[in-house]
Amino acid sequence: MATLGMSAADREAIEAFKRDVVEPSMTSLVILDFWAEWCGPCKALTPVLEKVAADYADKGVILVKVNVDEQKMIAAQFRVQSIPTVYALFQGQLVADLTPARGETQLKQMLDQILRQLPVQGEADKLHEDIAPLIAMGEEALEAGDIERALSVFGQLIEMAPEDVEVVGGLARTLVKAGDVDEAEAMLAALPPEAAKEAPIARAQAAIALARDAAPVDDLGGLRAKVAANPDDHEARYELAGGLMAADDRDGAADHLLESIARDREWNEGAARQRLLKLLEVVGLEDPWVREQRRRLSAILFT
Repeated sequence: MATLGMSAADREAIEAFKRDVVEPSMTSLVILDFWAEWCGPCKALTPVLEKVAADYADKGVILVKVNVDEQKMIAAQFRVQSIPTVYALFQGQLVADLTPARGETQLKQMLDQILRQLPVQGEADKLHEDIAPLIAMGEEALEAGDIERALSVFGQLIEMAPEDVEVVGGLARTLVKAGDVDEAEAMLAALPPEAAKEAPIARAQAAIALARDAAPVDDLGGLRAKVAANPDDHEARYELAGGLMAADDRDGAADHLLESIARDREWNEGAARQRLLKLLEVVGLEDPWVREQRRRLSAILFT
């Protein structure tokens, strides 16, 4: 916005707009609410906007109200013809017209769509970046079987970032490894519904389900002998795979599940494949080991 020839009041309004809207929009999504004191619909919309902005604050959403009577130049720059008018700005650019969204649900749906498409950085994102090395440390300890250290790391992280889904998921999976399945399940049950849909939480839920399903086996040697004597004894092979999973032998478990699938993929309504997929989800879908097992599974299913 050019300031040449403007009054002092207009220049001050533009500087304030740059400070309060343009600069924050470089990393945050700014909701601009154009309103006036005499506007009844504006007053009805205000509580909705304020609530949604508060709910989305940690996602990088900021609400700025623009009184069209007091900031006529700003309203004119945005070609505001009627009020309420609600826009979303990111990096100084208009990215969405939120005016059609009158209800909280519709507004949140629009914001969710916008946030998925733009690199908006909220406080939660900044905190996650700061603690990412510690999360990696906890994951390494868990992968190495150092449960005590993993519990210590994730226990500290949950104090720092109790709503970070990677922290919650990591702690839940560590609790499962420590044998505290009920505690892990209770922790996940307390999460809001939207958090439960996140990949780290789904991974932890799979770990809980697997722990419930794959019980330790006292006589793995006996089961191995049984399977060796009758390779088509799918029940024994399935039980052996569960015992191996409980003993943290994921290679052995995957081998037996894949062998069962290769021999009879429909056995027990595809139980071996379901258990294998659950194991892969627990390990993590981006893990190189998981990619290799998926390749082996595809070779069986599509050849």
